[in-house]
Amino acid sequence: MAPTTSRPDRVAKLPPRERILDAAEELFQNEGILRVSVQAIADKAETTKMAVYRHFETKDALVAEWMGIVAADYQAAFDRVRTEHPGRPGEQILGLARFIAEGLPALSHRGCPFINSLAELPDRSHPARQVIERHKALQTRRLVDLCAEAELPEPEQVAAEITFVLEGAQVSTQNGSIDHTGDRLLRIVEGIIDRHRSPVGTSRTRTD
Repeated sequence: MAPTTSRPDRVAKLPPRERILDAAEELFQNEGILRVSVQAIADKAETTKMAVYRHFETKDALVAEWMGIVAADYQAAFDRVRTEHPGRPGEQILGLARFIAEGLPALSHRGCPFINSLAELPDRSHPARQVIERHKALQTRRLVDLCAEAELPEPEQVAAEITFVLEGAQVSTQNGSIDHTGDRLLRIVEGIIDRHRSPVGTSRTRTD
């Protein structure tokens, strides 16, 4: 859906802290974490460097909060699919794959914020990297739980296969090596569920 107001008009109405986060998100996504200075964030947010530090003690703290917001959006997808497909864990798994597939076009020119950030933050003690690692661990646990609820044999193995596909689709979209990644992603995830659910020699897709 197209925005109803321009970015300057929208951002001007935000409180100072949210305006700083909005500016940081756009700059980090488009230019990377390391290349963006606190002064650049202040300029983008139409405030001062001192104001940025008043709301965020360090640049690392600002990066960590931004990553927390991104992670929360992904975790919210688990909540949405549970609401949309109550009692149908197979459909919930496909709903998560659909959520990733629908976000792939944006990755083609901006890249996955988690992948990009991990590449720029090799120090595992960095607060933003810790946010990412906690998010990924929680995402895996929730996916394993869904696979178990769907009564798929070896739910940890199934969750691992699906995770490899979800992560791989994002990287392949980012580097442009595979076309039609969204459609392929959904078909592969459906195939994984079908293969683990069906007896040897049969093929059927059940999502309830």
